[in-house]
Amino acid sequence: MKSGLPGKTGVLLVNLGTPDSPSVPHVRKYLREFLLDKRVIDIPAVNRYLLVNGIIAPFRAPKSAKIYKELWTDRGSPLLYHGLDLQKLVQERLGKNYHVALGMRYQSPSIESALQELQDKVVDRIIVLPLFPQYASATTGSVQEKVMEVVGTWEVIPDIKFISTFCNHPGFINTFAEIAQTHMAKRDYDHFVFSYHGVPERQILKASTKGYCQLGACCNTYHSRNRYCYRAQCFETSRQLAKALNIPEGKYTVAFQSRLGKDPWLQPYTDNILKELAANGVKSVLAFSPAFVADCLETTIEVGEEFKEEFEKAGGEHWQLVESCNTHPTWVNTVVQLVQEAE
Repeated sequence: MKSGLPGKTGVLLVNLGTPDSPSVPHVRKYLREFLLDKRVIDIPAVNRYLLVNGIIAPFRAPKSAKIYKELWTDRGSPLLYHGLDLQKLVQERLGKNYHVALGMRYQSPSIESALQELQDKVVDRIIVLPLFPQYASATTGSVQEKVMEVVGTWEVIPDIKFISTFCNHPGFINTFAEIAQTHMAKRDYDHFVFSYHGVPERQILKASTKGYCQLGACCNTYHSRNRYCYRAQCFETSRQLAKALNIPEGKYTVAFQSRLGKDPWLQPYTDNILKELAANGVKSVLAFSPAFVADCLETTIEVGEEFKEEFEKAGGEHWQLVESCNTHPTWVNTVVQLVQEAE
């Protein structure tokens, strides 16, 4: 709804972040900032500090750096350059009464620098769009907390509106559907996998409204009581994508990837599902990663390459990743629409 206020609107697009380079020191620095966030690893601060600095960052950084080198391009990190391209295109579409800035929750460009940019432009209000389709405390919640922490130091705090979820927004669904249709036009697929970044089960239960979520059939419908349940949103996105692509029930699976540690995370795990599919005679899979709107390590490498290798090793024949929204024209239009709807 239009605010009716005069002046300029600031738009802050925020994504997770990326190392400044694929070097081990830069990857280690990124991992430390990311994993020390209390919303990401939600355990006591001392335990989190010891775990990240004593085990995860030292041992994981060299392995992750090798993978980032595979991902890196002449323009650098895809997550960053897709974000910069999106920022430019959205700015062009919105026009002079808006100023669009890009920030990353971790590393560069920082949320602090992006907000300073908006403050320098003397915007009258700010619309914050975390580029995570499904709300989770570790992503959207962390962005919201950081924005308020920074803006809370300002003498004058402008009107601020957060767009917390767009998991079933028609434009978002249509973007992924249009990209998927380019692959579906080339061949028939036996099965479709919607693979989302996982979170620990305890985070779902902690965020549950009056104990509603039971990690079961409660996510079969999407409504006010589970609107901000990450698991429910993932199932809702999948249902809407299946509907848009005419995929019948039984031909698609919702699964979760990228787990860390020994605690139970959201299940089923994608790496287990792909082996089961191959064992059951499924030969071709079209795989989606709809928790991401820009291609990155988790989409291009994990889903696109590592899962492909595992599927073929298990007996499958064809595994195809549906690319992320990136700067697809329908996605650019959708971001513009989300901003305008928030006014």
